[in-house]
Amino acid sequence: MSLIEIFTDYVYDKKDLRDYVKQRKNINERGEFNDDSLIEAQENLERLKKEDILTYNAMYDTLREYVKSGEGEITEYPINFTREFIKLYKGDYTVKKMYANYKSGLRHYHHDA
Repeated sequence: MSLIEIFTDYVYDKKDLRDYVKQRKNINERGEFNDDSLIEAQENLERLKKEDILTYNAMYDTLREYVKSGEGEITEYPINFTREFIKLYKGDYTVKKMYANYKSGLRHYHHDA
């Protein structure tokens, strides 16, 4: 499996990204994120799950909506999802803003044709 396929599996199946960080060290491919960013995303996922399970589940539901829509590159979905969690809790980027931003992308995703 390629690195992006492994990463996609980790994101879609809600696996611990810290394990992905360890696994990818054995693969000679460049990833989208550095180790610290992935660990931060995992910690933010865990924090959200603990503090707001409804939004946590809604984020994964939205991820599935992106996949179901079939628009864009399949590799973009887990990357964009993870980017949201890397930004979470920084400055004024709250859970509410993160979810609204991520969800709003469904309405605008590649609809410029």
